[in-house]
Amino acid sequence: MTDRPTRFATSSRHTAETAIEVSIDLDGTGRTEVSTGLPFFDHMLDQLGRHGGFDLRVDAKGDLEVDGHHTVEDVGILVGELFRSALGDKVGVRRFASGLFPLDEALVEVALDLSGRPYSVIDLPFGEVLALGDPPFNPEMAEHFLQSFATSAAITLHVSRRAGTNTHHVIEAAFKGLARCLRDAVRIEGGGVPSTKGTLG
Repeated sequence: MTDRPTRFATSSRHTAETAIEVSIDLDGTGRTEVSTGLPFFDHMLDQLGRHGGFDLRVDAKGDLEVDGHHTVEDVGILVGELFRSALGDKVGVRRFASGLFPLDEALVEVALDLSGRPYSVIDLPFGEVLALGDPPFNPEMAEHFLQSFATSAAITLHVSRRAGTNTHHVIEAAFKGLARCLRDAVRIEGGGVPSTKGTLG
């Protein structure tokens, strides 16, 4: 039996606006250690790791006195980059995954492809935008995180709200749905690259 390469990656990102360290193990057990200074965002990243079955560590310090935009964006970029790095050559992965994910009155549809071609369509409309948590997390940043992650991870990602009135529920269903789809898509079930081209990105 041939041992598979460890699907683990770690790195840091430092700018004038943020200082971030991230590690991810795609074959972990769902253990998370997350600190971004935005409690609601921490909660969502925790969902990503736990429901994705990844070991995920995120330590981020950003200019929250301005707002959470830079922190959320840069975390999305780095988590996406490391997800792509940890995937390696993608030999044997399922590649595609999709599903409908409920949370009480909210229902979110997620579909993705580990295509190597970054593209995202995020449709999570909210009525009145209410900040979540303290310091506040702007719900509009959920869409920005998903776009930043998809671009850096080089995946095709579609996320759409099918129903829901509670902003917290809609966002959480989206993160849980993304997590479960990533978990399915990275699963090893074959011996070759699932593409007629012979390569994925």
